[in-house]
Amino acid sequence: MKKFNIRKVLDGLTAASSSSSSSNAASGNRENDMIQETLQSEHFQLCKTVRHGFPYQPSSMAFDPVQKILAIGTQTGALRLFGQAGVECYCQHESGSAVIQLEFLVNEGALVSALADDSIHLWNLRQKLPAILHSLKFNRERITFCHLPFQSKWLYVGTERGNIHIVNVESFTLSGYVIMWNKAIELSSKTHPGPVVHISDNPMDEGKLLIGFECGIVVLWDLKSKKADYRYSYDEAIHSVAWHHEGKQFVCSHSDGTLTTWNIRAPAKPAQIITPHGKQPKDGKKPEPCKPILKVEYKTTRAGDPFMILCGGLSYDTVGRRACLTVMHGKSTAVLEMDYPIVDFLTLCETPYPNDFQEPYAVVVLLEKDLVLIDLAQIGYPIFENPYPLSIHESPVTCCEYFADCPAEVIPALYSVGSRQKRQGFSKKEWPINGGNWGQGTLSFSEIIITGHADGSIKFWDASALMLQVLYKLKTAKVFEKPRSKEEKYSTEIVDEDPFAIQILSWCPESRVLCVAGVSAHVIVYRFSKQEVTTEVVQLLEVRMPCELNEVESPECGGEQASAVTTPGTSSSPQTSLPQSHPSTSSNNSSDGLRDNVPCLKVRSSPLKQSAGYQVELLIQLVWVSGEPPQQITSLAVNSAYGLVAFGSGNGLAVVDYLQKTLIVNVSTAELYGSTDPHHRQPHSPRKTRQPSAGLCDGNDASAAPEEKCKSPTTGSGSPCNSDEDSKQKFIDKAKISRKINMIADQKDDARDNSFSRSRSSSVTSIDRESREVISSFNFCDWLSKKSESVAVPSLWVGTSLGSMLAIALTVPSTPEQRMLQPVGVSFCGPVVRLKGGILRMAQLDASGTLLPHVYESWYEPNAPEEEREQPRRRRPTSPSSSQENPDCQYAVVCSEKQAKVVALPSQNCVYEHNITETSFVLRADVVTLTTGVGIACFCANGHIMTLSLPSLRPLLDVNYLPLTDMRIARTFCFSNQGQALYLTSPTEIQRITYIQETCDNLQEMLGELFTPVETPEAPNRGFFKGLFGGGAQSLDREDLFGEVSAGKASRSLAQHIPGPGGMEGMKGAASGVVGELARARIALDERGQKLGELEERTAAMMASGESFSKHAHDIMLKYKDKKWYQL
Repeated sequence: MKKFNIRKVLDGLTAASSSSSSSNAASGNRENDMIQETLQSEHFQLCKTVRHGFPYQPSSMAFDPVQKILAIGTQTGALRLFGQAGVECYCQHESGSAVIQLEFLVNEGALVSALADDSIHLWNLRQKLPAILHSLKFNRERITFCHLPFQSKWLYVGTERGNIHIVNVESFTLSGYVIMWNKAIELSSKTHPGPVVHISDNPMDEGKLLIGFECGIVVLWDLKSKKADYRYSYDEAIHSVAWHHEGKQFVCSHSDGTLTTWNIRAPAKPAQIITPHGKQPKDGKKPEPCKPILKVEYKTTRAGDPFMILCGGLSYDTVGRRACLTVMHGKSTAVLEMDYPIVDFLTLCETPYPNDFQEPYAVVVLLEKDLVLIDLAQIGYPIFENPYPLSIHESPVTCCEYFADCPAEVIPALYSVGSRQKRQGFSKKEWPINGGNWGQGTLSFSEIIITGHADGSIKFWDASALMLQVLYKLKTAKVFEKPRSKEEKYSTEIVDEDPFAIQILSWCPESRVLCVAGVSAHVIVYRFSKQEVTTEVVQLLEVRMPCELNEVESPECGGEQASAVTTPGTSSSPQTSLPQSHPSTSSNNSSDGLRDNVPCLKVRSSPLKQSAGYQVELLIQLVWVSGEPPQQITSLAVNSAYGLVAFGSGNGLAVVDYLQKTLIVNVSTAELYGSTDPHHRQPHSPRKTRQPSAGLCDGNDASAAPEEKCKSPTTGSGSPCNSDEDSKQKFIDKAKISRKINMIADQKDDARDNSFSRSRSSSVTSIDRESREVISSFNFCDWLSKKSESVAVPSLWVGTSLGSMLAIALTVPSTPEQRMLQPVGVSFCGPVVRLKGGILRMAQLDASGTLLPHVYESWYEPNAPEEEREQPRRRRPTSPSSSQENPDCQYAVVCSEKQAKVVALPSQNCVYEHNITETSFVLRADVVTLTTGVGIACFCANGHIMTLSLPSLRPLLDVNYLPLTDMRIARTFCFSNQGQALYLTSPTEIQRITYIQETCDNLQEMLGELFTPVETPEAPNRGFFKGLFGGGAQSLDREDLFGEVSAGKASRSLAQHIPGPGGMEGMKGAASGVVGELARARIALDERGQKLGELEERTAAMMASGESFSKHAHDIMLKYKDKKWYQL
């Protein structure tokens, strides 16, 4: 443990970072000389832990029927593996090319991936973090299809030129055996057959290979004789082929929506042609063509009719119909509609052997944004309940918060109310993808993730032990009236789409009070209850925040008058109206016809039934002012101990007493400073570009384009959107929420355009460029505002986008009875400290440097009768003790976009200062509690993640984690206690990371295992007569056929072998964990025993052969022993 001396601040700070000591640090405040700091740089290390959610832009899928593992590849080269609930794994191909096909080495703990860049890779799944063992890059031909027969080490690779190459998956080398397209098709054919779209071997004869070409030609190739046995031709292009398990028939799906069934010995014409969704003409003519059938699977059962499952093939007149999966079983045909387009599907069968009755029991359907599993064994084909957290993107995520080390009783409480929300009608069977084992190690603390969504919903997730499970879902839009159609949209709405979108979340885990701010300038306070209630009237408070003296150095001028500060216990009529059940319409329009005193959304007028869980306590809405829509809410904080909620915007801030349902503060930012305002402000005039008509929401208004900038996710300051894929998708991120709103986008000019990572000169900072001061952050706490005070008083710290931290002292009645009767008093204390850049985070330390927890009130049942209700206990830090020698006994920690400061209280002397970045700016900063101490964690726009010690602000970690960043990551990145952090890495996935060395060291123990030792099922019994007359499956010695001895070497220029990094590293990674060791030992023993058995058999055969040769040689010698040479 190190004792930090303030006199050595300049020597102690790292020279590599641009840190500086405050001028006040050396002049006094010797109280810090003996503060002990426990955090050291060796306590920190950054690494990814797990990735949750649906794989973004999926492209392919494979299933291991023995290990019960599902693999999904994506268009960005990602690989996601799923076992039982809680067993997930994420891998990434370095090239980032799309995964076009996946093939499991069934029950071998390996996977082959084929990419769009014409490379194939072998993944080792016998380790907790899979790695690539081998890669093969094709140089001259493009890969179109791959096939790996069951229990074979030879991979067939079809190409765009129509050729088929064969790869040994053990050594990842090419065989000299090649099937050329011109030998496969008829010599009389004058056209190229097109790419290979299908390869499979005959289930009953491994020596026969079925090759499908895109043009409609199918060839049955004899591998031994190296020639085509039969050729089948159809006029329409082929998309897929499926075998009957007896190997006598196969089915092809075509581009005209037809299915053709062929007998292998009758190539002249199909045995059957059907159009599943075609209208059959009465005159016997050919049915009308339908959409292509992209894939078909043909699965047989012992007891009943076979299943034929296909996707596509719908009639062209079904315009706008959703994608469908068709299940044909006997005479019945079921058409199952899907919510999204189908990417791929697989039929799960009881046996991995292709030459046995398949006995299908489920179908895995991979959609563009979902994974569906259909139960084939139950009537009506119900779907299985999905245990994976794949619904993160059910509505686009707009904000995210992460809470680690939560109270133990919160998760069970949320789960109990959330379990009542579950859908009914699922299959009664267990989820069949159940491979792998959970990790051995777990984290000792509970974790909760809260996501806010574009449709106004909020989801609570249990994120403990590296897993993710949805606990509870809250729909905030129920509070409002919904227009029946887009034409009936209210003229006061300020967004074209998603008017209920969640913008900011504030949650108190101890009291379970939740406060949310929406994009339509509304704030909702929720209380948690275990009882269901019906609310006749939603408590509503309307707040009028006029646009006034708030522009800094602006050339515009206007004539609006500044409103007076609301004094405690009173309310000013132009600022607020009393709680009511619906928006006031009496002052809908001002004398000049402009909208005035009307909120953006209409509140529900009918009774609101509220289930157990989160229930509305108070709805706060900002109203239009003289034709100007309300500004977006940029900061939000709720405190259960005080019963207050504070929110700020570009116009100022308001504080609401949600217990008494009254507004106690409503001021502009300038009024917070009083006479100490450092800025020269000019009156704000209404924007000339804004029209008071319904044209506000015209999505085609080109003049609104400059306003469609993104809002900085933490400060509310304007930041431009990345010109990447997110902007093309209409900003499912923040920009989509903020469309056509007069945002705070003009707070900072184009210094941040095109990319968050664009560097800015230190001489041109956000302070210089601000046109308006925005309220960017809040912190409720008990503090000593004056040296004469001996008891800390309730207060609200306010941070602004111009780097000012100001304080408001609060007088909160002490007893519960007085609290409901007497108003909360307010006094403005003015600015406390000023930093470069907008304020992001504020916190409080005691005299020993320990983080003071936020004050809160323990949860109680709000709907319980008064006599049964427990008296709530208010938790607050103990009053600090001070002395004449050491008057400062608290510290304020303030972090901005550019720097961090530690200020002694109540003297307000800056004792530590650190410049975090000069060329970039901080997007997210949090004061976090770790097992070894307290620190500040920062995420910068240039991708760096940094940590600083407290209170000395020593740099402890600086890692360039994300070289490129975008609006989505900036909007969702958040740190939590115990060294955890997360962000939305794609619109559908959450990436969790840790920046603590201890968690990184224990990560291998905590991760689940994908591969578990399982015996392969026995091969189907051939039967006596089939074995006697040769009717069973015919095996093939592929080694003899494809090996170098008989086939020769392949051309070196055809493909390049690249050794993978997954050899020793993978073994080291898998070496942790007793289960992994035992599994490997067992596998090694089995393999050794098998090899010894094979060696013994070979030795016995060689001995028998030797004895036979010796006997024949002796007989020949005796025969010719006494004969002369001329008698031979």
